[in-house]
Amino acid sequence: MAKNYAALAHSVVDALGGAENIAAVTHCMTRLRFVVKDETRIDAPTLKSVSGVMGVVRNDNQCQVIIGNTVSQAFREVVSLLPQDMQPVEVQTKQKLTLRRIGAGILDALIGTMSPLIPAIIGGSMVKLLAMVLEMSGALPKGSSTLTILTVIGDGAFFFLPLMVAASAAVKFKTNMSLAIAIAGVLVHPSFVDLMAKAAQGEHVEFALIPVTAVKYTYTVIPALVMTWCLSYIERWVDRITPAVTKNFLKPMLIVLIAAPLAIVLIGPLGIWIGSAISALVYTIHGYLGWLSVAIMGALWPLLVMTGMHRVFTPTIIQTIAETGKEGMVMPSEIGANLSLGGSSLAVAWKTKNPELRQTAMAAAASAILAGISEPALYGVAVRLKRPLIASLISGFICGAVAGIAGLASHSMAAPGLFTSVQFFDPANPMSIVWVFGVMALAVVLSFVLTLLLGFEDIPVETGDKPQAAEPVTVKEARA
Repeated sequence: MAKNYAALAHSVVDALGGAENIAAVTHCMTRLRFVVKDETRIDAPTLKSVSGVMGVVRNDNQCQVIIGNTVSQAFREVVSLLPQDMQPVEVQTKQKLTLRRIGAGILDALIGTMSPLIPAIIGGSMVKLLAMVLEMSGALPKGSSTLTILTVIGDGAFFFLPLMVAASAAVKFKTNMSLAIAIAGVLVHPSFVDLMAKAAQGEHVEFALIPVTAVKYTYTVIPALVMTWCLSYIERWVDRITPAVTKNFLKPMLIVLIAAPLAIVLIGPLGIWIGSAISALVYTIHGYLGWLSVAIMGALWPLLVMTGMHRVFTPTIIQTIAETGKEGMVMPSEIGANLSLGGSSLAVAWKTKNPELRQTAMAAAASAILAGISEPALYGVAVRLKRPLIASLISGFICGAVAGIAGLASHSMAAPGLFTSVQFFDPANPMSIVWVFGVMALAVVLSFVLTLLLGFEDIPVETGDKPQAAEPVTVKEARA
């Protein structure tokens, strides 16, 4: 049955305290992301009970409403209910600065900036994989112009990632987008790229007597993100000190003259060091624990998705693939995590007596297994019924261990699923194809069996005025 997105949007907005309480709204692959003015006006129980809402994640004045793969349709209806000139209202009361709030702010900035970029990154990844497959199969000879153009099309989103990050971060930090893009553009300008290449070979490079560190900014996330955050403060400060009659030319000139050199001399190198440190930490753990780190990540991945913290790994994955051509810890762990949620959902669809739950579980299973989009299965089935989540975590650990032992690595960062399995194919190791499909099959079958063994409390079917009592589905039924 098709969802009534207009009714869903009205219910969600009302539960959030009305349109006047919503400061901003965006969406990612499966979630509506709201910023509210007064968090005390959110009616959480009502919001969670709205038909079509799979789950709710809250953090201070941030509220994420999980819808599923059709979130864009719900987003359009929500936007139609909000005033055109809607702008976030600054919080008047100062809140105490704590490590928790700092950590939450960093996480929110990273997720809020990266989430809108995921479709472009996935699109580019899949085109690059298409070019790789066409070359591997011999359909296009190496060095052909068609292959080169396909590779460039797929690589565009990655090469110019700093520009995309700057644009997205400008929205997040409420600063001028064109200025943010212009300053990020300096970091990937061909002349500056050539200058950094010379600096890397030992040539002395300076700006106004200040040495410039040799850094390559293409394919990076953190430098542009930090730069745009600083720009938001620089813009406000320059706006205060410039006379009104000169604002149309003096203000942008001063902003660029302050922000661009600051990015080149300090913020850019600092951002690279931060990103490299995070990557080094993640892969040092991988180096020590080996396949066990992939297994642990496979078990934890659904829990990270629930908190939104899975997006923290996006910059690390991008940077690692850019530097080494592949990523062998986070992405392989997602194979088992995603398809295990799909297998658990299939088991629920097979045994439930609730037609609506069966429909939800089948759609969620198809999304997780085929496309690697696991949130409908996570929120619509696993979290809702609890025991299927346990089955998925166990299966994710075992399948992560197998993927780690097999040495699987991804050449892209599309969500692992049947349609995107090509990203794990290694031209130098034909057996990688066998291992990928073996892990996928194991994830579906193992989680399916574990879900039946653990059982689950079925959701009662409403008949007339009186719902039927819930019946636990157990292993005895599965064997019957």
